[in-house]
Amino acid sequence: MGKTADLPAVQKAITDTLKREGKTQKEISERIGCSQSAVSRHLSGKSVGRKKCGKKRCTTRRGDRTLRKIVEKDRFQTLGDLRKQWPESGVETSRATVHRRVLWNQKQRQKRLTWATEKQHWTVAQWSKVLFSDESKFCMSFGNQGARVWRKTGEKEMPKCLKSSVKYPQSVMVWGAMSAAGVGPLCFIKARVNAASYQEILEHFMLPSAEKLYGDEDFVFQHDMAPAHSAKTTGKWFTDHGITVLNWPANSPDLNPIENLWDIVKRKLRDARPNTLDELKAAIEASWDSITPQQCHRLIASMPRRIEAVISAKGFPTKY
Repeated sequence: MGKTADLPAVQKAITDTLKREGKTQKEISERIGCSQSAVSRHLSGKSVGRKKCGKKRCTTRRGDRTLRKIVEKDRFQTLGDLRKQWPESGVETSRATVHRRVLWNQKQRQKRLTWATEKQHWTVAQWSKVLFSDESKFCMSFGNQGARVWRKTGEKEMPKCLKSSVKYPQSVMVWGAMSAAGVGPLCFIKARVNAASYQEILEHFMLPSAEKLYGDEDFVFQHDMAPAHSAKTTGKWFTDHGITVLNWPANSPDLNPIENLWDIVKRKLRDARPNTLDELKAAIEASWDSITPQQCHRLIASMPRRIEAVISAKGFPTKY
C-alpha cells in the first residue's frame, strides 16, 4: 500500500488544537476529513518529509501568474471571459477554479477554515444569541448594477480598475441588524462611514435593536472587519458598553445570514420600482418590516450547515 502525504499546515494546526482539547484520533480525522493514520503520524512526529499525494493541482504557479496578467489587462471581464482566455495560454480549468485563483489566497482560506472549525459545535441556540449586522447599498436602477471589476486591496483607484459611466443612479446605503427573533430598525447612512459615525450608528440603532430582540438577555454582536468597525475607538466603545463582539473572518458574506435578508428586500424592490429617493427609502423600510421572525429563525438555523460547508470547502466560498 502506498504511503500518504503529510497533512497540510492548516490541518496540522487544527489537529494540534483538537488534541489539546482531548479529542481522539478518530474524532480528529473525521473532523478535518483525512485518514486516522495521517493524524497518528502527525501526532507521533513520523510524518515529516513524506511525499505529497491526493488530487493533483490543476494549474501551475506559472499558469496562475498568466491568469493574473489576463485580469490586469481588463479588470471588467466576467468569469466566462477569463475562462475562455486562460486555455489559450495552455490551461484548461473550471469557472470555480478561475474564481479561486483570482480572489482567494491561502491565508484567507486558513483563517476561514480555522474559524469554522472553532465554531463547528455551536448549536442553533448559541447562534440565536448573536446579533448579526451589515451594510448594503440600494440603487434606483436594479436592472443594471454596473460591471464587476477584478482588483486586490489597495487597487481601488487604479486607472485600469475604473470605468466611465454616463450617469450614476441614485442610491442609499443602509445599516441593519437581525437575530433569530427578527430584525431591528434600519439606519439610512447619509455620508461615508468612519469610526465616529459608526459609533453613532451603534448608539442609536444597534442598541435599540438589541433591546428589541433580546431585552435584558446577554447577546454577542457580529460585524465584519471594515476599517470603521475595527478601529481602536470602536473597540473601546464596545468595551465601555460591556458588549462582546464575535471574531469574524474576512471576505465571508456567505457566513452572514443577513445577506439573505438584503437579497429578499432587493427582490421585492424590483417589483416596487420606486421612482424617487424617498420612494426607494419607503420601499426598503416596508420590505424590511415585512420580514418575519420565522424567516430570521430559519436563517439562523442554517448556521451549522454554513459552518460545515466552509469546512468541506476547505475555506473556499460556499453556496450560501
